[in-house]
Amino acid sequence: MGKPQMDDDARTGLKEEALDMLSDEELVVAHLRGRTGAFEDLYDRYRDRLVHFVARKTGDGDQAQDLVQEAFIRVTRHLHRFDTSKKFSTWVYTIASNLSKNELRNRSRSPLVLFQRLTNSWDDEHRAIQFEDFRTRPDDLYRKRFLKRLVEDTVQELPEHHRLVFQLRELEGKSYEEISEITGVNLGTVKSRLHRARNSFAQRIEPFLN
Repeated sequence: MGKPQMDDDARTGLKEEALDMLSDEELVVAHLRGRTGAFEDLYDRYRDRLVHFVARKTGDGDQAQDLVQEAFIRVTRHLHRFDTSKKFSTWVYTIASNLSKNELRNRSRSPLVLFQRLTNSWDDEHRAIQFEDFRTRPDDLYRKRFLKRLVEDTVQELPEHHRLVFQLRELEGKSYEEISEITGVNLGTVKSRLHRARNSFAQRIEPFLN
């Protein structure tokens, strides 16, 4: 990206014209020329909009505040390379969007995601436990093996009659009716045992995922 080029008349104009009358790109130039308050005005123009944008992408309003701060840190770090023939808004939104994607990617790799998915979706249309779709990077493969082993070990700690219904439902995706047939107990007992097994599983596995 090329550095901004302005003639003497343009420079004088930036010094004299009120900041709120300048375009985003002119504010960038004014800041780089040392004009007090230029960057603050640019920040004020975009902060709230970016927080709303990032919050919608990440689903976390508090985290959005931090990510927008990080976005502007990156802006200040690279502002001298910004090409003022381009739109500043496109640039800053791209930075914020990339930070949001990184945040979501990091969340998906967290073991806590597994625990949250298990405990939040037990009453929804049921599917057997699925681990995250990890890439082939060594650290991702390690996480997948860790989570799988952790779940298996935790299930083995459950009382036998709870372990069986949990395995059939949560690991194999069997219906309540199928579990009733396999275990030889009625539906009410199946659901009761499963409820207790889920609670016990959650209590046992949660300390390892925080």
